[in-house]
Order: sequence, then structure tokens, then C-alpha cells
Amino acid sequence: MLFAVFLPALLAIFIPYFSKWKEKIHTGYFVLLAPLAIFIYFVSFVGNDFEPVSQNYEWIPSLNIGFDFYLDGLSLLFVLLISGIGSLVAFYSIFYLHTSERLDQFYVYLLLFMTAMFGVVLSDNVFVLYSFWELTSISSFLLIGYWNYKERSRYGALKSMLITVFGGLSMLGGFILLSIITETTSIQEMIGQVDIILGHDYFGLILGFILLGAFTKSAQFPFHIWLPDAMEAPTPVSAYLHSATMVKAGIFLVARFTPIFSESEWFFVFVSGIGILTLIWGSYMAVRQTDLKGILAFSTISQLGMIMAMLGFGTSTAIFAAVFHILNHATFKGSLFMVAGIVDHESGTRDIRKLGGLATLMPISATLAFFGTFSMAGVPLPFLNGFYSKEMFFDASIKLESSSLMIAELLRTAIPYLAVFGSIFTFVYSMYLVFGTFMGQKKLDQLPKKPHEAPIGMLIPPIILVVGVIIIGILPEAFNSSLIAHAAESIYGQPIEKHIQYWHGLKAPLFMSLAVVVIGALLAFARKSWSGIYSFLPGKLSFNKAYDFIVDQLEKTSAKITNSYMNGSLRRYMIYILTAILICTFTFIGLTGGFNWDASNLSEITIHEVLIALAMATAAIATIFTNNKIGSILILGVVGYGLALLFVIYRAPDLALTQLVVETITVALFLLCFYHLPNLRERTDSIVEKSTNIIISVGFGLLMTVVAISAHSTKLFETISGYFIETSHDIGGGDNVVNVILVDMRGLDTMFEIVVLGIAALAIYGMIKLRNKKGAK
Repeated sequence: MLFAVFLPALLAIFIPYFSKWKEKIHTGYFVLLAPLAIFIYFVSFVGNDFEPVSQNYEWIPSLNIGFDFYLDGLSLLFVLLISGIGSLVAFYSIFYLHTSERLDQFYVYLLLFMTAMFGVVLSDNVFVLYSFWELTSISSFLLIGYWNYKERSRYGALKSMLITVFGGLSMLGGFILLSIITETTSIQEMIGQVDIILGHDYFGLILGFILLGAFTKSAQFPFHIWLPDAMEAPTPVSAYLHSATMVKAGIFLVARFTPIFSESEWFFVFVSGIGILTLIWGSYMAVRQTDLKGILAFSTISQLGMIMAMLGFGTSTAIFAAVFHILNHATFKGSLFMVAGIVDHESGTRDIRKLGGLATLMPISATLAFFGTFSMAGVPLPFLNGFYSKEMFFDASIKLESSSLMIAELLRTAIPYLAVFGSIFTFVYSMYLVFGTFMGQKKLDQLPKKPHEAPIGMLIPPIILVVGVIIIGILPEAFNSSLIAHAAESIYGQPIEKHIQYWHGLKAPLFMSLAVVVIGALLAFARKSWSGIYSFLPGKLSFNKAYDFIVDQLEKTSAKITNSYMNGSLRRYMIYILTAILICTFTFIGLTGGFNWDASNLSEITIHEVLIALAMATAAIATIFTNNKIGSILILGVVGYGLALLFVIYRAPDLALTQLVVETITVALFLLCFYHLPNLRERTDSIVEKSTNIIISVGFGLLMTVVAISAHSTKLFETISGYFIETSHDIGGGDNVVNVILVDMRGLDTMFEIVVLGIAALAIYGMIKLRNKKGAK
């Protein structure tokens, strides 16, 4: 699995080379190979007899962090969606993106995002999961802002990253607390310690932190505002990120931790409460949109809210329905995004007010849109997979268990009605989308170009997805025992035997579905007559305005704070830095009892050492008071040469020679640039400034003394010097221990130090040449 996870990232290294041939062969053909190969590999795991597989690769053993991959039913479902939809998106992008685009950058970002998503759904180590989680935010930021010359693309990319990274950092806090409580970083081992986690005082913080990460990533209310702005990305990105990957990461996180949190009633309150609110708000706001991708964006928010609510229910029926709808949503939503891209590509606009009557001009696209939107709306037809999971959602909403928590009981009572209410608007925006685009009067005079059917290459991916909608609708049991049941079992913790049937009899879920269709159809038909309600709700209220205000105030406040101390004074900067070091270090030493004094293994101090130390101290102090440049240089040299004499006394000839060479060169350089040195003048500092200088200089010197004494007196581990002395001859073939350490035992350190010096030398040489050229002119 390690190779499968990192295969897209490995391929990304070669994309810049492949893109050089893009005029002959589109770069997307090379990219297509990675997700397709991964999909074929993981399809081999699908079957009734599937058993979880785990693989472990060490990374940072001392911190218990490693690439621990765990493939169960849940992660298998997501891997197949990521790789399967990823293959279709890569193929779709070949015909959507022209070779004049920056294809190398686009596909590198896309492959990095694939790697990040594979890592998220397969990682069993919470800190590795977090690393991949943040990589999804970074790579999606690059994808959303791909057309960076557009202001709205930059805005949408920044908004998505700020919100999702904020949630990711919160999630990291929850992971840290979990690892401390359970003394493990493995999710599967944490699941085995549910009683310890639920009974711990930090449980509330853990639940809140992790859910915050999930809600921000999956665009749950009120963090949903980033998703519509992310529609500025190219349509292949929208189809991929918002149907099967990016927004589903939060769903996956909640599903993965459901075995730990589901016993808590507060889990139901937060997850189902926020989920059902997101369903209602997303579907309600979708009807207001005029951009095709805007409608689909709020549609995605609504559908994610429904899945989140079902996960919060925690019952076997709800979890099975949630898993089933994750699969169904990927098929119909992916196809609809691609159809929206086709309409935009062939007509030049996504504004539904300018569209209409395209069914006769784009019959294949219209047919695909009808299947996708009717499935999304939950129309009760046996060949549409969306109806099955929507009816299961209704069934689960009326079978919730009673609760002793008052707020949970109130929510349980209200959820069936709220589910129908939100689904009515789902039906409305679905009809609005398909009929507003493909039916009605043509408005060709308002279109930038005359629309026509898309090339077959652009149609193949949505056709495949719509065929998936139909196959799942006709043969749902074929996907049940081999895939869906295993994924549901991974969440629920025990086998779920659930048969997917079209007809369940004249029961409440059917009547709820009929109510949605009838009321939804009436509202869709009379949409213009009641759309004025949006001037009251939300009216002028907008979460986007709140976001803009918060970001604007943060920038202004940060600028004020920064400008208050960044005034160009190097002295002030040094005061801030050294004061912070002094306070933090002394406080930490005091609180932890870090100061130790042990003089038992020190040799006697001789008169020679005392005299040299006094000379060095006197010279260092004298540099402060001298006003002569040559005098300052020579006095400063006394300090360096005095240190070299100490190395000689302590029998460290190598260090002494090095110090002599460095000091000689330093003094020589000072003398060479003597003419350019600033004139030393009498300082006119105030008493406050002089007092501050004295306090900080004495304090910092005292700090270094304390640290040096404590470091020498504290022996937490056995020294490694004995090992070097014993093995230098056998390993390095030399008796000079210092040389063997530098050349052999720590040869890489030395090599990179030489490389750094070489780079610095080249930079200096370049600057000299540049100056000479300017002088010549």
C-alpha cells in the first residue's frame, strides 16, 4: 500500500518533463496511468470474503510515528472513489484543458492532492493522518487558485485554506490529547480503549477539536462558506474535490472515529444537529444561485449535511444509508459537475439566467443531467440510486433511539420533519438546475458562443458515472455484500445485514418521499413567486461578510501590532529577542528545576587559565569603551587568540589551529575593509537605554553561564565520547578521534557544511562580478 499511496507523488516528479511533449500528446494521458493503476489494484480486494489488511513502515520510531496503513471496508470504499473518480477526472481534463494552459503545474497539484487523500483514508497513525490532511488543504489551495490571474480564484483559494487549516490545527489538538490518554498513536488501538476515552476529563475537548476539523473540511454550517468560492477552480477540480475527495475527508474522519464517540449522546447532538442544519441551509440557498457550479456547490453542502446527520444517528440503518449515499453522491454529483463544465465549455457561460432550451442542441449532456439530477432529488424510480439512500435516510430518521438528554430528545423528535423540509428544497434545486438549463426557451442571443454537443472524449467520463447511477439503482445488492456492508461494518463495529430493496411497502419513508416530490414539484413550478423570501432570509446577513470582516480586522490589527515594534531599529529588535529568550529560559529552568551544579569531575584551575580568562574578559569589556577602530580590531583579536590558547592548554590542537586560522582571517578582513568601517563615535544613550543595555547583557551572560553549568552537570544519557574513542580506529582507520568524527562518523554533516560554504562562495563571486559589470558601464 505504501507504493500505491505515493505513486501519484512519484509520477508528479516527472510531469514537468512529460509536459514538454504536450503539443504532441496531452499531459493528462500520463497522469491517467496512476489513478487507474491504483483503482485496478484495489478492486482486487473487493469481495464478500474481504478481511482488513494492515502494513507498517517505520518513520520516527522514537515518537511512535510511522506509515501504518490500514485497509478495511471504509478505507477501501474511499480509495476506490478517490482512484476511480480521479481516473475519470484526469481523462475529462484532457479535453477540458487546452495545451496552452500550464498543464505541468495543474497535474502536479492534482497528483499531490491524490497522494494526500490516499494517505488520509489509509493512515492508522493519527499524526501521519494529520500530515496528509494538511497536504490536502495545501494542494487544494493550489488547485483552486490555479487560474491565479483571477482575483476570485485567489480569494477562493485563500478562504478554503484558512478555514480548513484552522480546523486541521484544532483536529491536531484532539489527536495529541487522544495519544496522551491512550498512550498510542494508532486509531485501531484507540478504538479498543473507548471506556478510557469516554470517561476522561478531556473527552469534551477531544470531541470538540476533532469535530471542528471534520466540519471545516466537509463544509458544514457555518464553515460551508469556502465551498462556493472554491468553484472558481477549473471544472475537473470541482468535480474531483467536491464529489469524492476533499469534502468527503471530513465525512471519513467522523466515520473513522464513530466507534469511539458514538456512545456519547453529545456526539449525536453535535454531528446530527449540525448535519441536519447544513442539509436545510445548503438546499435552501442552492435555489437562490444563478451559477451552475454555485447551485452544485450548495447542493454538495446539502448532501454532505445529510450524510453527516446519518453518521450522527449512530444506528445500523443510518450508518448503512450514510455509506450507501457516499457512493451514490460520488456518481451523480461527479457527473453533474462534468455536465456543468460541458455547458460552460460549449456555451461560454454558467449563468442559468442566460441558459435554456439546450436539450435540442446538447441532447447527450441533457440526458446525463436528467439522470444525475433526478437521482440527486431522490425521485422514486427503480433505476436511480439516489432514491434508495434517500429513503433509507428517512427510515433512519424515524427510528432514532430515545435519549435521557433533553436537547438530544428534542432533536430526535424534530429530525424527521427537518429531513423532509431539507429534502423538499433538494428537489426544488434539482429541478431548477436541469429544467432551467436544458428546457424552456432558447436564449442564444445572450450566449457568448453558439452551444453544441461536447466532443466524445469529454462525454465519456460523465456517461460512465451515469451508467454507475443506473447499475447501482438496478443491481444494488451487487454492491452491498461486496463493498457497502464491509464499509458500514467498519463504522458500526459489527456486521450489518441490510437488504437494499426498491419497494418497502406503504410505510412512513415512502410517504415522506412522496411528500418531498409533490411539495417540491409545486415549489419548483412556482419558484419565482416565492423567491422574494431570500430578501428577508438571509437578506443582508451573510457569513461571507462575517468572514471578510474577521480577516480584514485580523490584517489591520496585525499590521498595527507589527508596526508598533518594527521601526527599523536593530537595537530594539535585539532587545525583544534577547528579553524573550531570557524570560522563557529562566522561567522554564525555574519551573522544572533545571539548574544543576556538579564540580566533582572538574580538574583544578591553574594560574595560566585564570590569567588568560581575565585577559579575554578585560578585552571583551574594553571593546565597549574604545573609540578607535584599529584599537577595537586588535582588542577583539585578543579574545579570539585567548580562546586558542585555552584550546592549547586543554590539549585540543585541532581546535586551537582552527581558531587561530579563523581569528587571523577575521582580523585581516577587518583591516582590509578598514576604510569602509563606520566611524566610532561617543554614544549619547540615555540612562534608561544604558541601564537596559547593562541588564540585558549581564542577564544574557548569566543565562549562558547557567546553561553551560547545567549542561555539564546534568547527565541524562551516557556520553557518546567513549564510543568514538573506542571505535575510531576500527571504523575510521585513524587515531585522531576528532578527524575521524568529522570525516567518517559524521561525514554527511561535514559534506553539507562544505556545500553551504561553496554556495556562499559562489554567491560572493557572483556579487563581485555583478558589481564589476555595473562599474564597467
